[in-house]
Amino acid sequence: MDAAPISPRIRLTAVDAGYAGRPVLREVTVDVPALGVTSLIGPNGSGKSTLLAVVAGVIRPTSGTVRHEGGLPPAFVPQRSAVSDALPLTVRRTVEMARWRVRGPWRRLTKSDHAAVDEALERLGVARLASRQLGELSGGQRQRAFIAQGIAQRSDLLLLDEPCTGLDPESRYGIERLLAEVAAEGVTVIQATHDLAAARAGRHCLLLREGRLEAAGPPSDALAAASLAASGLTGRDAANTV
Repeated sequence: MDAAPISPRIRLTAVDAGYAGRPVLREVTVDVPALGVTSLIGPNGSGKSTLLAVVAGVIRPTSGTVRHEGGLPPAFVPQRSAVSDALPLTVRRTVEMARWRVRGPWRRLTKSDHAAVDEALERLGVARLASRQLGELSGGQRQRAFIAQGIAQRSDLLLLDEPCTGLDPESRYGIERLLAEVAAEGVTVIQATHDLAAARAGRHCLLLREGRLEAAGPPSDALAAASLAASGLTGRDAANTV
């Protein structure tokens, strides 16, 4: 007997989106299944970051619809380079910002909020760095702090833009393992990635090219040689980066 289909967590219908004078996404229609890890892959400039921002609600589509099938606001972790090193924030204050989004900026954090922050710091291995300034951290430490912020929001939808870019293999493996654990706990994870191995390890994959959806489905289907070739991802590129 075939397994029951997985309900969608996100449903995009004919979505166009972009920036002033620069369209990026074109007629994207796709269901992102609930639970598991969905990877967004494609060449640089294919629209991966824009698609995440649309799902997060940071960018509004110029046309089409985005429907969320869950009741919690998404937790969005942008690229590490999107946040200035000059911000005078400690690691703990950075992670606490996740709870302010839930609680409201002018309300005091509760015991439950502090527990969520403590748990996220521990899970990402940055509890001992809680009092350090972001600008004092290594790239891997800083990235783990931002992912801890996403985890601390306790959403059922976690969006990450290139969470492992620029990290050493040990750090990448640790983050990939954590994302798999979070998904197993009932969270839908969507990550933009340049790592084909990470994409193959997930449950679902979306392949973008020039703002259009080239393929969608299980990694074995979406990453088929024909799809990669159609997106210009062949040879060395396909082996090492998307």
